[in-house]
Amino acid sequence: MSTIALGASRIGYETRTYFRSFDTLFFTFLFPFVMLGIFTTAFSASGNMGAAPDGTGGISVGAYYLPGMLAAGMLLSGVQNLAVDIAMEKSDGTLKRLGGTPLSPFSYFIGKIGQVFVTGVLQAGLLLLFARFVFDIDLPTDPEKWLTFAWVFVLGVITSAFLGIALSALPRSGKSATAVVIPILLVLQFISGVYLQFNVLPEWMQNIASIFPLKWMAQGMRSVFLPDSFKAVEQNGSWDLGWVAVALGVWLVVGLVLSRVTFRWIRKDS
Repeated sequence: MSTIALGASRIGYETRTYFRSFDTLFFTFLFPFVMLGIFTTAFSASGNMGAAPDGTGGISVGAYYLPGMLAAGMLLSGVQNLAVDIAMEKSDGTLKRLGGTPLSPFSYFIGKIGQVFVTGVLQAGLLLLFARFVFDIDLPTDPEKWLTFAWVFVLGVITSAFLGIALSALPRSGKSATAVVIPILLVLQFISGVYLQFNVLPEWMQNIASIFPLKWMAQGMRSVFLPDSFKAVEQNGSWDLGWVAVALGVWLVVGLVLSRVTFRWIRKDS
């Protein structure tokens, strides 16, 4: 089989394995649903976000947090899922056994990235349905908005997948993988406008967040789902979609290079 065909044949296997792991399913696939429900339920009593002084206008709390949860879903499905999963496979000898087969690293990457893309699409679709029919959140009707959603989503998911593969080289064992990966991603979610309003963070924290891709994924999603009036509170007073594309493109290349350079079927110190 060709390299691409071999990789494509693993997508189904990787996807089935993903859905058979309850821990992975909850903490990567269902986690954005849980957090959207918590934020919407806990803070709805405080009124609409961006409302006028007399309480009119604005959008619901759920509508405000939806873009951040979509961005977090991409990050968790790609970075957290693959970083932990591949570290575990390296630790339990799965990668060593695969290294003795005709499977190349490129084919292995195709299987992993394909799984992230399939589960990411399913997660985003279900999250949007959940937001619309459970919390009555209005979704965009402008085709241009959905075009923006599509390219931000595709770039974000692929970038997250490559970064997940690269980050899997950091934990020294499968047991330590969650302890190494989750705190990093949790900090990024807090400083990138997922759980906290980005505009209320200190400027130095916003600048640090701007180095990393999650901030740009969240900003791109806000441009799709929030009214244009909200762009005034962004760091530069604009959605900056051109910079969103540049930042995610740069991180995609960085992730691709790092994943190929750092990936080993077995650890060097094994």
